Amino acid sequence: MEAGFSVWQALTLASISGWMLVASLFDITKRVRSLVQPRVERQVLADIPFTLRIQKWQNGFLDNFFSLVSCVVSVPFYTGFLPLLFWSGHGKLARQMTLLMAFCDYIGNCIKDVVSAPRPSCPPVRRLTSTEDEKQHAMEYGLPSSHALNTVCLTGYLLHYVLTYGAPNDGMTIIGGFSIVFLFVMLVGIARIYLGMHSLIDVIAGICFGLIILVFWLFVHGYVDSFIISGQNITSFCVSLSFLLCFAYPTPEFPTPSFEFHTAFTGVAFGIVIGVQQTYNNFHHENVPRIFTPQLSLQTFLFRILIGIPAILTVKFCSKAISKWLLPIVCNTLGVPIVSSCYVPSLKENNNEEMKSTGYAQRLFCLFPQKVYDVDTGIRFVQYAGLAWSVVDLVPSIFAFLNL
Repeated sequence: MEAGFSVWQALTLASISGWMLVASLFDITKRVRSLVQPRVERQVLADIPFTLRIQKWQNGFLDNFFSLVSCVVSVPFYTGFLPLLFWSGHGKLARQMTLLMAFCDYIGNCIKDVVSAPRPSCPPVRRLTSTEDEKQHAMEYGLPSSHALNTVCLTGYLLHYVLTYGAPNDGMTIIGGFSIVFLFVMLVGIARIYLGMHSLIDVIAGICFGLIILVFWLFVHGYVDSFIISGQNITSFCVSLSFLLCFAYPTPEFPTPSFEFHTAFTGVAFGIVIGVQQTYNNFHHENVPRIFTPQLSLQTFLFRILIGIPAILTVKFCSKAISKWLLPIVCNTLGVPIVSSCYVPSLKENNNEEMKSTGYAQRLFCLFPQKVYDVDTGIRFVQYAGLAWSVVDLVPSIFAFLNL
């Protein structure tokens, strides 16, 4: 049984709660938006000629090339790549990049929905969305570019990790590493403008915010990792933190998928933390076999992938099915009024009669304000938390059982 919260944990949760109260009382989101949004909108319009000049070079090869570049740095790509990093024996890098990705996703999407600035107007800009993921991203607000922000943070942290734990720390290696990261970030920025997904100001803002987040993460990542593998009150703190971050998320001018993306990756981060702190000494310590060593050959790693991917997809499916059945029951028991935007057809429309017939005791002891909540948020969180937990707990247990 976990003991009570430590001082820093209590201060963290209290600070977020206090910020929510202050932001609500003084309507900070709308105040900031009224100051920043008009300036950004004017700059987006001013950047259209620059975007059109880049798009004059359009051809089939560049369309496919820049679409591929955008896919490589997208959230679905990292979601598929990070499990392989865990199973290859690079647990520390994998969990740090997962948490950094969740942090970037939350901060970036918060800024997007606070500013609520549009993407470049189409037409005159040509917008190329070759995947369903890109079509969803096109429904979000523009500033900052999530692709640029994530690329700066994740490639920057990867370079830091390689220079710290891998490659020799000589001048040529450092210059070469920084050059590759710089060129890749520039390539991603050009790709987002070429595809019509962002204006120049969006990309610049994404790079700037990415650098700020990266510097901050390099200061705290050691403390974060120590807390995950040996801290106290991890489960209760992460549950409380995830809950508060959900309610602390700013309300955009108009609904966008940004909140859904944040919920999914917050669930991933939660599942990773819970799984790692339970099984660190078994599967994630520094002496686990790593790929391309006699203890973990390429063939064995490929067998891990063939077994692991179906397993985590099965857990995701089961987590979603169970939460679709269980969460509405729990909410109704607590008297929490809910709707569902897509997952539960019977809850897609708010049933006022059911709300009116809620018992007096339920309304009296209900823990939440009497507003309607989207149960899909909880379902999405649970299914991605289940997926992430299976990556670091269930699947490694299967590998151990099969001597993989």
